[in-house]
Amino acid sequence: MKYTWLLFDADDTLFDFARAEAMALKNTLEQTGLAFKPEHVGLYARFNQQVWSEFEQGKLSSQELRTKRFQLFFEGAGLAGDPMTTSPLYLQNLALGTYLLEGADEVVHSLKKRYQLALVTNGLKDVQRPRLEGSSLHDCFEKVFISEEVGAAKPERTYFDRVFENIGNPAQEKVLIIGDSLTSDMQGGLNYGIDTCWYNPQNKTSTLALNYQINSLRELLSLL
Repeated sequence: MKYTWLLFDADDTLFDFARAEAMALKNTLEQTGLAFKPEHVGLYARFNQQVWSEFEQGKLSSQELRTKRFQLFFEGAGLAGDPMTTSPLYLQNLALGTYLLEGADEVVHSLKKRYQLALVTNGLKDVQRPRLEGSSLHDCFEKVFISEEVGAAKPERTYFDRVFENIGNPAQEKVLIIGDSLTSDMQGGLNYGIDTCWYNPQNKTSTLALNYQINSLRELLSLL
């Protein structure tokens, strides 16, 4: 067995974040008395992706991220919402989004029998922990590393240093990271010298020297 540890990203790798995000936004706007429109989903997602990119680059703190995305969204949507009161309600709704991507439950439970698994996610603890605990994957990971708790984010070396310290400092060639993000998961893995597996269901292209590329999570069962 080549690997002893598999590091799984959470959102858009195992969890259907787009679905959870859309439902959380709709419920939050309606609960605060604001009119929800279907086009709000794409608008919010764009601003959310922007602030998470700034967070990964160290330009924003997790606290700043929480409100800035709603400041941008309300301005862009022309809504008179309050980011300070909207953000915590949105996080409560997002924490309920335990939807998994196709094959995630089957694949993770199968791999758990042969490997040690850790969840490595750039996320907020009051969203990620309840979502994991409320899902069918709640008992599959020996370790969970949430950027807000770690104090660093993928692709920072400090993040991976703390992951390795907490999983017993295995040899780098014994660890594989699996994720959908080229900028955080794949670049972080490459920078740290561990093998990488890009989950790429949309058949995007990349010039990164990745070890593996899969279109379906079930491909992991024959790959590993």
